[in-house]
Amino acid sequence: MKKTMSLLAAAALAAGAFAAPVYTGPVKAQEVRARAGVGHFMEKVKAGKEVTVAYLGGSITAMNGWRNLTTDWLRATYPQTKFKEIHAAIGGTGSNLGAFRVGHDALQHNPDLLFVEFATNDGGAQPEAIWRSMEGIVRQTWKKDPATDIVFTYTITASMKQDYLAGNCNRAASAMEQLADHYGIPSICFGPRVIDAVKAGTLVMKGSEPHEGKTLFAQDGVHPGLPGHKFYLASIVNGFTQMKDMPPTDHAAALRTPFVADNLESAKMVEIEPSMLAGDWQKLPPTDSKSRSFSKRMGEMWYTGAPGATLRFTFRGSYCQIYDLLGPDGGQVWITVDGKKSAKPIARFDSYCTYHRIATLGVFNGADGVHTVEITVDKDQPSRQPVAFRLKDPATELAAAKFQGTKFWPAKIMLVGDLVK
Repeated sequence: MKKTMSLLAAAALAAGAFAAPVYTGPVKAQEVRARAGVGHFMEKVKAGKEVTVAYLGGSITAMNGWRNLTTDWLRATYPQTKFKEIHAAIGGTGSNLGAFRVGHDALQHNPDLLFVEFATNDGGAQPEAIWRSMEGIVRQTWKKDPATDIVFTYTITASMKQDYLAGNCNRAASAMEQLADHYGIPSICFGPRVIDAVKAGTLVMKGSEPHEGKTLFAQDGVHPGLPGHKFYLASIVNGFTQMKDMPPTDHAAALRTPFVADNLESAKMVEIEPSMLAGDWQKLPPTDSKSRSFSKRMGEMWYTGAPGATLRFTFRGSYCQIYDLLGPDGGQVWITVDGKKSAKPIARFDSYCTYHRIATLGVFNGADGVHTVEITVDKDQPSRQPVAFRLKDPATELAAAKFQGTKFWPAKIMLVGDLVK
């Protein structure tokens, strides 16, 4: 489908400076590619100035591990400098959400250094989609402050083992490497160091593998234990040792030519206004457990459990999603765009829903223009059977109040475009 092209990309095309990239296949795995380095950051660090380090990523960054180990290492290595850490990671999310939330979760804190970690959660995405969102993160960051240095980090999981044994990055990291080449962004790949230990017979990737007398990387093959995170830290230390004396680079100059025309540089989160709501809606009170858990990321949330309750708005643009929650009492909604109703209701519930978590609801991705959206809560709740395998007594537990409801918790409208009021 046709997508909106940014003015910058259109200008580049008109000037003959833009050529659409092609995915060139697996990129050789290399622990550190310094490229343009982190000179702005290191200049402040060496001068003993207060600096802010933000970590944007998924659950591997959200857990206590390489993120806080890296901050601790920086503090110990440069004791004259005060380091402020910004935790901007959300489990189970990729760069497609990261492009919309980087402003609120990271850039508003004016970071001097931004780590971006999505190679695992973007594993199922096509290179073109990865470029679109990752470039959106890069361009938003440098548009706000071209002195902010960025580092891409690539985590490894058991499912990537064969890629790395063959000497290659997984597909998502390979796609990100092409983008990093374009912008001169340094990358630190955690895979080579881990896979070297696998080859040496001293480490196993997953708890289901025989591992007596060996280091266990991650019980589930994804989320490392402390020994696994220490491998990640060693890669970070190697990277910063190589980059610590590199001079600052003019990142603003790198913005002149976009990598993909439809990148998410203009991605934004828009507040839901009371005038958009019809039916029985309430604001989630600050005392609610979900508000306490998610308001730092999502801000003010609305909720309803009333069949027929509707969220209506009109926007001019090419892309729209809703920033919301999934949960055990989640309902299902009908989406109507420009009078065309979805073929079936979309569940705000899935096979992980023994708890509530942040999610996105896809609404529209297509031609630029003015589009009217209606999202209506269905009278029926979706089947709870997808989660049954996680329960000890499915028949009893699925009949309990926890799994009953038609709830919908929208927090923000995610747009490439603008609301039409």
